[in-house]
Amino acid sequence: MQFEVWAPQTGRVAMRLDGATYDMARDPDRDGWWAVEAPAADGSRYGFLLDGEGPRPDPRGRRLPDGPDGLSAVVDFEALTPRPAPPPHTRLQDAVLYELHIGTFTPEGTFDAAAARLGHLTALGVTHVELMPVCSFAGRHGWGYDGVAPWAVHEPYGGPAGLARFTAAAHEAGLGVVLDVVHNHLGPSGNHLPAFGPYFTGTHHTPWGSAVNLDAPGSDEVRAYLLGSALAWLRDYGIDGLRLDAVHALADDRALTFLEELTAAVDELAADTGRPLFLIAESDRCDPRTTTPRAAGGLGLHAQWNDDFHHALHCVLTGESQAYYADFAAAPLAALAKTMTRAFFHDGTWSSFRGRTHGRPLDRRRTPAHRFLGYTQTHDQIGNRALGDRLSASLSPGLLACAATVALTGPFVPMLFMGEEWGARTPWQYFTDHPDPELAEAVRSGRRREFAAHGWKAEEIPDPQDPATRDRSRLDWSEPEQAVHARLLDWYRTLIALRRTHHDLRDPDLAAVRVAHDEERRWLTFRRGDVRVAVNFSPDPVTIALGRNGVRVLAAWEPLEHPGPDGRIHVPGETAVVLAP
Repeated sequence: MQFEVWAPQTGRVAMRLDGATYDMARDPDRDGWWAVEAPAADGSRYGFLLDGEGPRPDPRGRRLPDGPDGLSAVVDFEALTPRPAPPPHTRLQDAVLYELHIGTFTPEGTFDAAAARLGHLTALGVTHVELMPVCSFAGRHGWGYDGVAPWAVHEPYGGPAGLARFTAAAHEAGLGVVLDVVHNHLGPSGNHLPAFGPYFTGTHHTPWGSAVNLDAPGSDEVRAYLLGSALAWLRDYGIDGLRLDAVHALADDRALTFLEELTAAVDELAADTGRPLFLIAESDRCDPRTTTPRAAGGLGLHAQWNDDFHHALHCVLTGESQAYYADFAAAPLAALAKTMTRAFFHDGTWSSFRGRTHGRPLDRRRTPAHRFLGYTQTHDQIGNRALGDRLSASLSPGLLACAATVALTGPFVPMLFMGEEWGARTPWQYFTDHPDPELAEAVRSGRRREFAAHGWKAEEIPDPQDPATRDRSRLDWSEPEQAVHARLLDWYRTLIALRRTHHDLRDPDLAAVRVAHDEERRWLTFRRGDVRVAVNFSPDPVTIALGRNGVRVLAAWEPLEHPGPDGRIHVPGETAVVLAP
């Protein structure tokens, strides 16, 4: 078997394989590369000795049975669970995504346990499961954004075989799988890449330290390393799309950016395999170029998360105005109306949170609505709160139903966060399992300092290292059977079914969306083709003039009458209604 590694700054490289040591030779055709042939089989343990130091795990290793500081293990992908045919080719504009964390989706916290719950998702009507990161990280439990091995699968979840089984089960159920990957930084513990080569650069700095080297000397190989790992998820596991974490933190001054290279490679793989692969960016730039096709001068990402939509809707629902919510809180319904018709709230406007103008206008005549994901909650927007409290901790079932209606019948590709469909009462808190006691204390004290600046007492902030913090964040699967939760779950199922059966609710024409609202009386209506949606966020009933006769109620959270001949409809407090001819 051929083993190879990039170690350009090392004078001597050897490999330790199943207890034996093999000297490696420089590759004459590839600068900085070393290679050796050695007998190996599935499960063989190996690592590299750099100038006699080590062994260290393979940067491109596919399995780390003992964690990031242990040896790598050979993975025979032909021996993994055979993949069935991919799921039906669901276009992004027809998708409904469901974000989940393997470690807390079930009590067991494994791929196999999550696969056993896929029937709930098919009954709900979603089309894709979006997995939070599953790369190997130090410790057993965590969100996954401290991954240090972009090619390997976290062993406690089930390792490569577990991910292969999960993807196969999802495809058998007709669900696509999207994987969250992190290219902008690696975790602070168990990161061996700097010993191998210039994977990081001091030219740029990020909130997590030195930036990943995308444009300094040696960056060609670093880019190939990240690009190869991204394609491996899609190719070797049958993953259907990737969510790219915080692409605004990818410091890259080269003329041809890493993101353009990645989108081109994924599009090529999609063409070669006949599968509708896609890339979804997390970006706070409010820059239309993120999702503009490469041929038109953009980066070519297929979609991006739309935090502006979330922030506006959150302010409507909660009245919160701290931090970045301040820009949306002055007139939240107007802000929501703007994001539903122009995607970005900040499109060259003043941002008080940033202390400057921000964003760029979007050409909504040329940008389809499915370039954006709309959501009421995400792992970030819940977990980065002091207590990790969901909307269901403070909102009535009626307001939760109103929020769901806007997201699921609105113009953007909807995404749910696990448990929101039944109004889960379990929090989603920030938890870690750093084995390094100094790092553990730094994380604990740092989080307490962060929220102390907002008036929280240290003892009120959950300890990320306490196993109880992670345990509290696990879903309670007894809740969906309780009446109050079952009613909301049924509403989600109804809305997703309406989106599937009514083409107008999947129309990509953002310029055709029409929104009206009353800031004082707290109602909002919008039109998607022939479908009308009216949402009353106020606890008091309102009468709304729809401006059109001949529409009938398709679904309503609370019972109400069809509009009268004058097109006026009486909507009870905290109720949403969907109407069509």
